[in-house]
Parts: sequence; C-alpha cells; structure tokens
Amino acid sequence: MDLKLADKIKSSATYRELVRKRSRLGWTLTSLVLIVYYGYVLLIAFDKELLAAQMGSGVMTWGMPIGLFVIVFTVAISGFYVRRANSTYDELTDKIKREAA
Repeated sequence: MDLKLADKIKSSATYRELVRKRSRLGWTLTSLVLIVYYGYVLLIAFDKELLAAQMGSGVMTWGMPIGLFVIVFTVAISGFYVRRANSTYDELTDKIKREAA
C-alpha cells in the first residue's frame, strides 16, 4: 500500500469514527462474554447446589439451561456483531474508500 494513501486514510475523520465505533463495540461485547463465561465458571465453583437443583419434578437441573444459555448467548452476540459489521462498518469502510480514491 502506498504510504501517502495510508496516511490519508488514517487522517480521515470517517476512519477515526470507524475505529472508535468498532473498538467500543468490541470491548463492550468482550466484556459481556467474559462476564457470562466467568460468571458461569464461578457459579460452578461456588454454588454447585444451585446447578444441581432439579427443575420441577423431572430430571433436568438448573445447570442444563444455564449452560445452554451460555452457548446461545455466544452465538447471539456473534450474530449481533456480524450484523453490525455488515451494516454500519461496511458503510463506513465504503465511505473511506470513496474519500481516499
């Protein structure tokens, strides 16, 4: 890549906006994932009785739906990021390309 073009892109207000938005969302989602994952691990470590408690009169325990929630949450948060990247971030990237050309 041409260094002049790279400097032009880096000095663009649109590029700075893209970096700011993407970083803020990335750190927010990372924090949420860490809270959910480590919360689940801490729950396993410190409150096994809750996870082993039966739901109703069947054989299902609370640990099963909570564990499923962790998995579904991961898929949902990934889908949310992809949706945001395909809309907001792609638009900003196209705008940066047009400005640089």
